Amino acid sequence: MLDKTFDPQAAEPRLYDQWEASGLFAPRQDTAAQAYSIVIPPPNVTGSLHIGHALNNTLQDILARYHRMRGKAVLWLPGTDHAGIATQMVVERKLAAEGNVSRRDLGRDAFIEKVWDWKAESGGTIVRQLRRLGASCDWSRERFTLDEGLNAAVRKVFVQLHKDGLIYRDKRLVNWDPHFQTAISDLEVEQKEVDGAYWHFAYPLADGVTYEHPLAFDEDGKASEFETRDYIVVATTRPETMLGDTGVAVHPDDGRYSGLVGKFVTLPITGRRIPIVADDYADPTKGSGAVKITPAHDFNDFGVGKRAGLDALNVMDSEARITDADSPEVPAEFVGLDRFAARKAIVARAEEDGWLKEIEKTRHMVPHGDRSGVVIEPWLTDQWYVDAHTLAQPALKAVEHGDTVFEPKSYEKIYFEWLRNIEPWCISRQLWWGHRIPAWFGPPAGENGKWESGPFKIFVAESAAEAIAQAEAFYGCPATESDAVGWEGGEPLDSSDYPYTSVRLAQDEDVLDTWFSSALWPFSTMGWPEKTEDLERFYPTSDLVTAADIIFFWVARMMMMGLHFMDEVPFKRVIINGLVRDEKGQKMSKSKGNVIDPLSIIDELGADPLRFTMAILSGTRDIKLSKQRIEGYRNFGTKLWNASRFAQMNEAARVEGFDPATVEQTINRWIRGELTKAERQVSAAVEGGRFDDAASALYRFIWNVFCDWYLELAKPVFQGADEAAKAETRAMTAWTLDQTLKLLHPVMPYITEELWAQLGGEGLLMGQPWPELPDAFIDAGAEAEIGWLVDLVTEVRALRGEMNVPPSAKPPLTFVASTAETEALIVRHRDLILTLARVSAVEAAQTAPEGAVTFMSGATTAALSLAGIIDLTAEKARLEKEIAAFDSDIAHVNKKLGNPNFVSRAAAEVVEEQRTKLAEAEAGKARLQAALGRLSEIA
Repeated sequence: MLDKTFDPQAAEPRLYDQWEASGLFAPRQDTAAQAYSIVIPPPNVTGSLHIGHALNNTLQDILARYHRMRGKAVLWLPGTDHAGIATQMVVERKLAAEGNVSRRDLGRDAFIEKVWDWKAESGGTIVRQLRRLGASCDWSRERFTLDEGLNAAVRKVFVQLHKDGLIYRDKRLVNWDPHFQTAISDLEVEQKEVDGAYWHFAYPLADGVTYEHPLAFDEDGKASEFETRDYIVVATTRPETMLGDTGVAVHPDDGRYSGLVGKFVTLPITGRRIPIVADDYADPTKGSGAVKITPAHDFNDFGVGKRAGLDALNVMDSEARITDADSPEVPAEFVGLDRFAARKAIVARAEEDGWLKEIEKTRHMVPHGDRSGVVIEPWLTDQWYVDAHTLAQPALKAVEHGDTVFEPKSYEKIYFEWLRNIEPWCISRQLWWGHRIPAWFGPPAGENGKWESGPFKIFVAESAAEAIAQAEAFYGCPATESDAVGWEGGEPLDSSDYPYTSVRLAQDEDVLDTWFSSALWPFSTMGWPEKTEDLERFYPTSDLVTAADIIFFWVARMMMMGLHFMDEVPFKRVIINGLVRDEKGQKMSKSKGNVIDPLSIIDELGADPLRFTMAILSGTRDIKLSKQRIEGYRNFGTKLWNASRFAQMNEAARVEGFDPATVEQTINRWIRGELTKAERQVSAAVEGGRFDDAASALYRFIWNVFCDWYLELAKPVFQGADEAAKAETRAMTAWTLDQTLKLLHPVMPYITEELWAQLGGEGLLMGQPWPELPDAFIDAGAEAEIGWLVDLVTEVRALRGEMNVPPSAKPPLTFVASTAETEALIVRHRDLILTLARVSAVEAAQTAPEGAVTFMSGATTAALSLAGIIDLTAEKARLEKEIAAFDSDIAHVNKKLGNPNFVSRAAAEVVEEQRTKLAEAEAGKARLQAALGRLSEIA
């Protein structure tokens, strides 16, 4: 006999060990089996399972388990990401906490060794946690973005793209983190709203130039009052960058400044002469309409500078301190100052010298490093770039032509928008942990045998040996690898030969952006560049399940790399899951105290309730999650467990050779058809990536149909004297329960596997075939008959609730002028109606009894006699009072929603909550009004 309750804490580790030991996580070896493959979005090796992981991996596991049961060769390939900056930060903090020397004191090789030690000790945390969730990945194929196979793939891709002219070095602006002293991606930048100011500076016009600046305008918008000015006003939130200004921009259609375009201003403090240029970036409606241009320290200004041919002068170093390296005009008093100290000093100087015109307080968005917490500096530096525009074109066409589809389709817009406006991709990072860039620097050298002083010669190769061979062929002398570039031999003269007798190459210190190796994930994890069986069988993958926020950081880049190196899209379908928020729709954060920890949930409630909640809520962009919802779906599992105990207590057990096609009892033909419809709904929903629809169909069938109706209808049979009916119903109950466990297994694998074993199933449930039930199992006659009974009982129960009928009271039920067909149904099901509807009698009459409430049962009028059971006057008063309460609630919410200030200023989730309240109140009022109308008919 089943235990009274399911104990997930005891069962889950045992069941998972059985699954893993069975070998079923690996693809079936049958080469005739259709392949289904999916690669896990690799979590950071530093990570711990959060609620987003729980959602994403639950959905992937549903797909993997479903397709495995459909007989496909399923590869769900797991792995973790080396997470460059995150991992390096964790290890540096660990070293500091232990009182050890810093990373730079240790040296590169020793520090990397420390990181590998940490990875071996702590790096498997999230993999263990994924197992607790029930993830049925093929762990024998687990990959790591820094394992040797992926290292080889990364090097080969870099070298090939460089040969193709699609990777190059350039001096451009990057998001620079002064704390970690590295470029970071946009995804690692967090915009924070802070208090700040616009400082309005007057830049003096050079060469004695003046202009008439309008001060007032007439009704037609024409200037009516002017002031002669020998300066132009610009406003900035970052005064420290003015030391690097190389231009002032005005809009080409701004008549106020049309005569100044091509003139110059003298930059205060530095005395630098800089031009006034016309550019659409300047907005005539904002501030003075003139903007200072600092190409080396602002992304928009960089674009203006390119268009106008302005110099780009770095006035900060890697630690965001003022430097005069590019600009000797910067006074010594500012050199070495931190940027924020320089800001104060420049504002003080402007005030002192009289060119500070105004300070305008404001709140504005400022970029911060998501891990360092410091303000990010746009910084001009030499980096490696990918020509993303060229690679993006096939990736655009693939989605336009339907080679890869997005679910929901609306997310294609985000994909298209980013790829059509794509910028060069900065792929170098000033870190130590990661894929070291396979490029070696050699001594300066010109082309065609002529000496040129200048930048180092670069050799890009898959190994140091190849780089050395390239260098020896180029220089015509021996080459070796060293920590620094160097050479032996005479000084360069006017010679046709390079003047070196030997050269020393040094590998680039930088590593690649983590997203570079991640972009290769679908094919590198399957063994590329080798031609492996996995690549042949499982690439392109079938599905990718991921979040919307990395469509451009990861999805688009995988598309670009997959098409370029495999000549095929990396996946046929991209399923985008939503963002998990709290029950009020707010983003979860530790500071708000609203974080739901999936591991705590698994500890307390088990993995299955969490998984089912993730599935059934997955159909929205913003998933509102509460612990109460998860507890509710634990009750769903308990309902199924109790139903199984009930079946077991009533001797419902598998019967060898039982054929559900032969059942004769109406309830058995009905449940067979309901199960068939549920199987169709679940299968179609999972195939379509609509996990919420699949979970909803399972919930409706298991709770509402099987437990609430079928087992209730089966009770009289189990307790009756008809042995043939009893035997058939027992067998049908057991068979239906088996099929139900199979249907639910992909979503709630633990409880279903345990029930399968406890109820005597052979083998593991996860290895059983998916139910494929014929259309003939749907019996229209049985569906109509049991449907009539269910609707009748449901209506009587609803009326009892609306009319406040005491649970102990049993009013008589009368069918008015019923048809012969209805009377036959009454005869067959009288006992069930008496029991389930809690009525004292089921009769037929030509007219409704006095004091009865009427309703329609199919085509027949039915009447529930309430005279003497309820106080009609008191019930009317109760209903009227409750309707009045609903009216008050409706008026209160309508007042809020009718206030434009509330709708525009309140958080979107608050407005939505009020709309939900209004809909619920209106529905409740309508229900009570209908009940009041019925009472009025009695009177």
